Amino acid sequence: MDWFLNERIQRDLENQRLSAELAFLKSQINPHFLFNSLNSIYSLAYQRSETTPEAILKLSEIMRYMLYECNDNKVDLASELQYLQNYIDLQKIRFGNKAFIDFKIDGKVETQQIVPLLLIAFIENAFKHGVASNPQTPIRLLIEVDEAHLHFFMQNKKHTNNRDESGGIGLNNVKRRLDLLYPGKYNLDIRDERDTYTVELSLVL
Repeated sequence: MDWFLNERIQRDLENQRLSAELAFLKSQINPHFLFNSLNSIYSLAYQRSETTPEAILKLSEIMRYMLYECNDNKVDLASELQYLQNYIDLQKIRFGNKAFIDFKIDGKVETQQIVPLLLIAFIENAFKHGVASNPQTPIRLLIEVDEAHLHFFMQNKKHTNNRDESGGIGLNNVKRRLDLLYPGKYNLDIRDERDTYTVELSLVL
């Protein structure tokens, strides 16, 4: 009886530790994203761009989603993909509509759910470290979905003066969250090559 009781106590403590770690990882996402977005809007305001109000409105939509719709363990996949689209739209405003990204969604996304804020780090890194201003080499983003699986593919050309950048806090965060929330249910392949950076994630929803 003592052995079973100790085992139960250890499991409870481990669950509490994992819950605390997940809460900490999630808390890192919002300030990281907000810091980058506000820098972009500051640049627009400094240039007295007419798109500054639109950018602020887009950011408010993004923050509303992050603050009020991401409190559950999982969210509707359709909502998460709309959040990604809003982020991409914000980046296009930042680049003066000279950011080129080939974004496609293949499959129906009405019934599936996903852990929130899981994919955004990859897209952030593509804009931060990649070349988005060349229409000949756009950022490529393809998301394929069926009832039980999601396949995420992203590829971007790298800046020649930014070859050694690896993504920092964002990628470390998402890798750890995948380990905790999708153990044995995902495959992540990151290829950091000389001129291109490619991410492929296969996920059992």
